[in-house]
Amino acid sequence: MGKQRGKNRRDVVLDLAALDGGMGELVGGKAANLGELINAGIPVPPGFCVTTDAYRRMVEVTGPVFAQEPATAREMLCGATIPADLAEEISTAYRALGDDVPVAVRSSATAEDLPNASFAGQQDTYLNVVGVDAVLDAVRRCWASLWTDRAVSYRDTNEIDQSTVHLAVVVQRMIDADVAGVMFTANPVTGTRTEFVIDASPGLGEAVVSGSVNPDHFVVAADGRVLDRTIGDKHMAIRSKVGGGTEHVELSTEDYCLTDDQLKRLVDLGKRAQDHYGAPQDTEWALDSEGELWLTQSRPITTLYPIPESTRDGLRAYFSANVAQGVFGPFTPAGLAGMRLVAGAGAKRFGVPIEDPLDGPPVFTQSGGRIYIDITTPLRNPVGRAFIPRLFGMMESRSAEIFQQLTEDPRFALTTGKRGPTLRKLIKGVVRIGAPPRALHALLRPDAVRANAFRYAEEIDKLTRTLPGLTAEQRLDFITQIFTDITIPRVVRVMPVVLGTFALISAMPKLIGDPDCVDDVRVVLKGMPHNVTTEMDLELWRIAKHGSDGDLDRFLAKYGHRAVAEIDLGVPRWSEDPAHVRGVIANYRRVDDPEWAADKQFEKGVAEAEAMVEELAGRAGWRGRLVRAALRRVRALAGVRELPKFCIVLAFSRAREQLKLVGAELAASGVIERADDVFFLDFHEAREALRGKDFTELVAARRADYDRERRRRHVPRMLLSDGTEPEAIGVAVDGALRGTGASPGTVTGVARVVLDPVGAELHPGEILVAPSTDPGWTPLFLTAGGLVMEMGGPNSHGAVVAREYGIPAVVGVARATQEIVTGQTITVHGSSGSVEVA
Repeated sequence: MGKQRGKNRRDVVLDLAALDGGMGELVGGKAANLGELINAGIPVPPGFCVTTDAYRRMVEVTGPVFAQEPATAREMLCGATIPADLAEEISTAYRALGDDVPVAVRSSATAEDLPNASFAGQQDTYLNVVGVDAVLDAVRRCWASLWTDRAVSYRDTNEIDQSTVHLAVVVQRMIDADVAGVMFTANPVTGTRTEFVIDASPGLGEAVVSGSVNPDHFVVAADGRVLDRTIGDKHMAIRSKVGGGTEHVELSTEDYCLTDDQLKRLVDLGKRAQDHYGAPQDTEWALDSEGELWLTQSRPITTLYPIPESTRDGLRAYFSANVAQGVFGPFTPAGLAGMRLVAGAGAKRFGVPIEDPLDGPPVFTQSGGRIYIDITTPLRNPVGRAFIPRLFGMMESRSAEIFQQLTEDPRFALTTGKRGPTLRKLIKGVVRIGAPPRALHALLRPDAVRANAFRYAEEIDKLTRTLPGLTAEQRLDFITQIFTDITIPRVVRVMPVVLGTFALISAMPKLIGDPDCVDDVRVVLKGMPHNVTTEMDLELWRIAKHGSDGDLDRFLAKYGHRAVAEIDLGVPRWSEDPAHVRGVIANYRRVDDPEWAADKQFEKGVAEAEAMVEELAGRAGWRGRLVRAALRRVRALAGVRELPKFCIVLAFSRAREQLKLVGAELAASGVIERADDVFFLDFHEAREALRGKDFTELVAARRADYDRERRRRHVPRMLLSDGTEPEAIGVAVDGALRGTGASPGTVTGVARVVLDPVGAELHPGEILVAPSTDPGWTPLFLTAGGLVMEMGGPNSHGAVVAREYGIPAVVGVARATQEIVTGQTITVHGSSGSVEVA
């Protein structure tokens, strides 16, 4: 069937069994996957692949279609005659499957089933195709489907060059399925790698994939235990027609379409596919009338967040430092190295054994280019359970709620009920950095302590400036010194002032005698003086309203070390590229209402804060004088909270200056292509490069990973080492419309009910409410803030694409298009599967 690969010729038709993973770019991802599965002995329907060389032959006939509008490209391919020799090869391969055997004809693009984008359903599939002429026509229509509007839009979104895309066509013997559907070998909603999620419905799997039915939904553990099952209405089945084509058949059943034994067999099949590819798989399967199970497709699940790197055994819990800092994008490798150095130097000061500060503390890890902190030990410790929620509550309150949720998980049960040993270690570390006397000194003499804090910042500024005459090796040494010997020791002296202020704020409800005064206490923090960030913003406002280019130059001289995502030293500073600063100035100049002037707003905040100090003091009764004095100290010191970060970012900027000089030397020697490639190496690798090791290929791969991760829309606040995102394990909302959670997250927005995507408008952030979706709806997903569907399961097309775009989605919501009206404000809980209507 078909021809075997010749070394110096082009093959246009190949037996699927001749394909392997190394040919994915030649034949398309889906075709290569099926070829590998057949060779691995996994039950896949036999067939052949019309390779991308055949597509290229057609483009030689039509001319370059990628340069045309999508509609024109489709017309060119559909209207062209397949070259006679190519048509004969396809016909011969088809006849080898049997006389007029029914087949499925499926598209398989070279930009399909990628590690970072599944392109689910973007090209066409034709089922139950019978006869040579029908097969040739289906192949031609598959080629044309490479240029549907939705496929072109999807590739644009994923930044894939249209001119590089080609399409293979997979032709397989049709499985006349009794039951079919989709199986994910990891839970695509929660991320759990030990759960298999199966959607099933009678008839062909197209009904499940397209979202035409509400299928039976199963969550099965790796050992075959059924953890959850939801029966679908399954009102319709798609079945093969005699002579070709498919038809919709009405059904009426109240039974599950799979038995527990069949579910176990499906899980075993999924494990084989996952083990073969070494990664969780998104599969399609069919169970024929003889009870034989077939795998008809396998591709990687592209929406799972990677599990943090760890050498520790057992279930671990991780907290995202990125989310806490409001930096959702990935770090450059040099940025990660810089954060490890800061964390390592800080931990060493606190008394934590650190062999090499460059490696960071043991709890420090990364995933997807983002920083994660292993919080398993404090989670299992009574002191950690008391302290961590308070710490999270000050900077990222949602994480505090998730942490509390994890304390109820029996897998994170307390390892000891004793507080003493942990408290002794904590107190020893606190004493080591001199926190108690410094905090007390701050409360007694706030003005003097604040002056000292700013003096430390001036010293950091002075001591981290570039030294002349250093070799590249010495510059790398100086980067380490910037943090271990200069910045961190001084920042550590400032931190007790900040922590003492937070402690004072936390004590206010008890001191005032009013547990409900938390929000009022926060008002005291408005218009805070001595805050370097606020002072920077007000200075920029003054430049916008009254300044000159000279004023901007002076601003950049003082604040030019700052940037968006500034804790990544691999990110250019404002002094290097002031475009963002100029944009802010332009926006400020558009503000013409005096009441919205930044300086007026700050003054208003000061007045509200001072008035609240007096109100709270009066509310405290006989403790009023103490409350007033405490809150005035809070206002004198709380602005210093921004100073440690200001200093660390300054140090990052100075380290960046050193690395740029090292990069120039490395680029000149040819071990990297250009100077800024040095930011895609860590500090150890930079030293190796100075000794001649070539890093050009590694840098290229890391740049590709970095660009891919920058497009990721959802980053978990917390993550378990089995892949579970605790926040995605939703809690039902009373009084809400109920469905099935299909894409995690929560979003509130204006609903837009759309019954037909043709000509439909969806404004940015609006929530799409639809009966169901297929690939023709894809362009609307680009601007949608969320998705609600009446039909479909978590593995239907709409759910898959919603997860790829990172938008919350709930499917299977009965009468959603009747219960929800365009213009209503709704909240979509993509984890719990509920929709609140305001």
